[in-house]
Amino acid sequence: MRPLRIGNFSGFYGDRSDALREMLTGGEVDVLTGDYLAELTMLILARDRLKDPSAGYARTFPRRLEDCLGLAHERGVRIVTNAGGLNPAGLAGEIRRLADRLGLPVRVAHVEGDDLTAAYPGTLAAHAYLGGFGIAECLRAGADVVVTGRVTDAALVTGPAAAHFGWGPTDYDPLAGAVVAGHVLECGTQATGGNYAFFGEGDVRRPGFPLAEIHADGSSVITKHPGTGGFVDVGTVTAQLLYETGGARYAGPDVTARLDTVRLGRQGADRVRIEGVRGEAPPPALKVGLNRLGGFRNEVVFVLTGLDIEAKAALVREQLADALAKSPPREVRWELVRTDRADADTEETASALLRLVVRDPDQQVVGRALSGAAVELALASYPGFHVLAPPGKGAPYGVFEDVYVPYGGATHVAVLHDGRRIPVPPPRETRPLAAVPDPPLPEPLPPGPTRRAPLGLVAGARSGDKGGNANVGVWARSEDAWRWLAHTLTADTFRRLIPESRDLPVTRHLLPNLRAVNVVVEGILGAGVAAQARFDPQAKALGEWLRSRHLDIPEALL
Repeated sequence: MRPLRIGNFSGFYGDRSDALREMLTGGEVDVLTGDYLAELTMLILARDRLKDPSAGYARTFPRRLEDCLGLAHERGVRIVTNAGGLNPAGLAGEIRRLADRLGLPVRVAHVEGDDLTAAYPGTLAAHAYLGGFGIAECLRAGADVVVTGRVTDAALVTGPAAAHFGWGPTDYDPLAGAVVAGHVLECGTQATGGNYAFFGEGDVRRPGFPLAEIHADGSSVITKHPGTGGFVDVGTVTAQLLYETGGARYAGPDVTARLDTVRLGRQGADRVRIEGVRGEAPPPALKVGLNRLGGFRNEVVFVLTGLDIEAKAALVREQLADALAKSPPREVRWELVRTDRADADTEETASALLRLVVRDPDQQVVGRALSGAAVELALASYPGFHVLAPPGKGAPYGVFEDVYVPYGGATHVAVLHDGRRIPVPPPRETRPLAAVPDPPLPEPLPPGPTRRAPLGLVAGARSGDKGGNANVGVWARSEDAWRWLAHTLTADTFRRLIPESRDLPVTRHLLPNLRAVNVVVEGILGAGVAAQARFDPQAKALGEWLRSRHLDIPEALL
């Protein structure tokens, strides 16, 4: 049986608008997937729905589809997307109206049952992460377009693959292979050189979108259309495999994929083969993401220029102490960012930033009283006083948490293009998650001279968020570098290099097949991205910070 070619045209809500047409016209493809949902996106869509009950889905998707639906129909390319967000039925209806207007006999189906908001009072959105078998039911019944709400990102690939190859719920190894391929595709151009540690090794000004050639045994080849930008190699695929993962077991509602069994190999220019992936029964509970309003936040950034930066910062803090004491916010955070340089030849590079962030359940507490106090300092504080932007009245922020429910807590339903409703049964068997014992360490490198140098000279990294936690995947580019990395980048070393992790739980996972160390830091992002608990609220650049830190590296590796 020939491989199933599944491509991606969107890695997030706001991705490149012409990617769908590019993927339809750039080469052979059977299914195109669009991933729109993230924890923050669900909160954005929930706030949209508060204003308009008919909203709750990605409004940009129908506009993108209007230009390409006829082309997809002509070429027999099926489209699967989670752009339905909080309202997949609403988006499916809009697509049907679009097809009617264009005179296209397009069959549109959708998947529902993920919305558990009614069971969690006080939340803006509570949605279970469903698997791919609802998508598979829709495709087997002949759907041309399948719209979902909150499914796992990889489900956009496992569903079409299961439908095409006839996989059942206990075909764990092929399903796990499709999960891994789906994880590589889900963030679009991150698999083709985008956001890549060694971006200088190819032309990444406009990376093409990735596709996977999936085989009946679950193995795949990651590639891209000929002539598109960017590049695909073992490094770009490794980076994306490590993104937003944890230990060796990568759990989902269809299967738990064993990342420690993944084997990668170059198969030619812009072609990387993934094979050997083993799968296990999924865990006994279904993940549910909860988004709720956390309160209100306000922010003022003071610009401090030239001499006496520390004294100027201290003066502002003392002057605002009275205003903060009158009605103390629940959380007050000051941060001095020393972007200034001595004897700078521009005013901007002579300046540091003093950032004040306050949070409280009451908008009045963080609002105009604080803003007024900050503005009133304009002529009465440090020399050169100014702020980056006038402070406002305070804005709402969200918090995210995940909980777990039995599979029966969500009713997974495929709503076919003809209106029939097909219930999707829960897994036939489950397996409790347990940590995989660390594999044995490789032989250490023989002793030799070392040089103080950045970690990034010998290792790549990619980092991301999962709720309040962050992960940093670090991989070596040679076997000798792996032998050094595995012995050197311990949890304690990570805490030393990343000081804000010192008082937090840090867990290191070894993935020898990928020559990688995956580090998970619990709680570093507070209540999730919407809470904006740190400068980089999604930990996107945490890996690059780590790569910039200096270690004693063997000269043989440099």
